[in-house]
Amino acid sequence: MRRLAAILMLTLLGACSTVEDLSPLSPSSPAVAVRAPKFEDSKPHEWDSGAPWTYAIHGTDVSKYQSSIDWPTARASGISFAFIKATEGGDRFDDYFNEHWARTRAAGVPRAAYHFFYFCTPAETQARWFIANVPRDPSAMPPVLDMEWNPNSPTCRLRPDPATVRSEMTVFLQMVERYYGKKPIIYTSLDFFDDNQLATFRGYPYWLRSVAGHPREKYGSHPFTFWQYTGTGIVPGMTGKSDINVFNGSEAAWKKWLRQNTR
Repeated sequence: MRRLAAILMLTLLGACSTVEDLSPLSPSSPAVAVRAPKFEDSKPHEWDSGAPWTYAIHGTDVSKYQSSIDWPTARASGISFAFIKATEGGDRFDDYFNEHWARTRAAGVPRAAYHFFYFCTPAETQARWFIANVPRDPSAMPPVLDMEWNPNSPTCRLRPDPATVRSEMTVFLQMVERYYGKKPIIYTSLDFFDDNQLATFRGYPYWLRSVAGHPREKYGSHPFTFWQYTGTGIVPGMTGKSDINVFNGSEAAWKKWLRQNTR
């Protein structure tokens, strides 16, 4: 009788599940928990067209200001990737980088490290600082260079001319690409993009900030891979206001992009 019951149980399991069904999700799994989620927002924008929730893949970006995150809950709500601040300038390391880096991996959330550029330190020094602090992890997404003006900086109000900005960007990007073996992503805002004529700076994937309209309305035909559409989102598992982003492509395109960029 016991043998018969065991056979019946195995038969039922075989009919209902595959090996993948019974295996735990690995940290590098490209599976998407929620497709095209629609997060709440404390200051929602009225989207005329190209609403963010029409995109399949959503993610967030975090730093020390998001000090306590329940990553499994965030992932289950629809967070499929995370950009994590690592460094700034040539001597600042984000207090929560190591924690966010480890916990996103444990939760199965693909992640990338980003560097906030500081205009009073040479690009070469900044690239070396980033490399010294961010591990060379094949499972990570490509590193990110965050380029934006920082008018509130207490130590550096310098605004170099566009040619100098683009030259410094090139130094940083090339050094980081050589070390990690992945083409870095450029994050920027509309004013910085226009001020420094970044429409002419091609050859890298872009992550564009545009919280008051679709990127095609603000940046024209400039290609983008990621779009930051709000800084006031509400994400389960995260306290306070959250940045939320989308991947510019379908779920199939996302899985392909991950395969190409996380190995």
